[in-house]
Amino acid sequence: MTWNPGRYLQYEDARLRPALELLARIPLDAPATVADLGCGAGNVARRLAERWPSARITGVDADDAMLARAREATAGDARFTFVRADLAQWRAATPFDVVYSNAALHWLDGHAALFPRLARSVAPGGALAVQMPDNFDGPSHVLLEQVARSAAWRERLGARVRSRPVARPHDYFEWLAPHVAALDVWTTEYLQHLPRRDDGEHPVLAWMRGTALLPYMSALDDAAQRAFASELATGLAQAYPPRADGSVLFPFRRLFVVARR
Repeated sequence: MTWNPGRYLQYEDARLRPALELLARIPLDAPATVADLGCGAGNVARRLAERWPSARITGVDADDAMLARAREATAGDARFTFVRADLAQWRAATPFDVVYSNAALHWLDGHAALFPRLARSVAPGGALAVQMPDNFDGPSHVLLEQVARSAAWRERLGARVRSRPVARPHDYFEWLAPHVAALDVWTTEYLQHLPRRDDGEHPVLAWMRGTALLPYMSALDDAAQRAFASELATGLAQAYPPRADGSVLFPFRRLFVVARR
């Protein structure tokens, strides 16, 4: 699966908002070291540096294109180090004051073991801060699963469906509580207003192309990608009808965790 930084950043403002709200809830004034897990194009890493100008920030990601964009965006700033690694295998050589992850950990399985392990990567007095999309019961993701498992697509795409990548909020509380001194878990649903697109594509489909559609599209050739997207777009147009100006309202739920060691 290969990421497209330009496509992902088409909706940068909406994707950045939960990252900044998570950052604002971290109760630390001057951490010395920060790990940004799933750092992507580095746009959030720069905000971490704005909040904590003296911190050394290590961005971790598995995608070469995203890391190249991150290094370009922070070129010449010695505070930043970017590392290519699979987050499922990542281990901190020494604990970080902050382990931060925005919209990345839902791609990984085994959260019951993953989250305590990440908590152990945080230095005493530090914080683990995570935000993940939790919109898998929303029409967009339900439709994606239904189309991928339909007779026309299940042979090629059925195995790529992950129905519940994010657990219930109280599960994260129970998994983390034995390992931390203080814990806050909450959800927020954003009513995202996606503008009309000049290319005529449904805005929710365009949003999904940057993230949720990637595992599916990577398994298809160009013609099949167009057919799959067209079928999905038909359902999305019914679930998220365009307003008079062509824009769409797209409710999107996210889960947040801030744990203090």
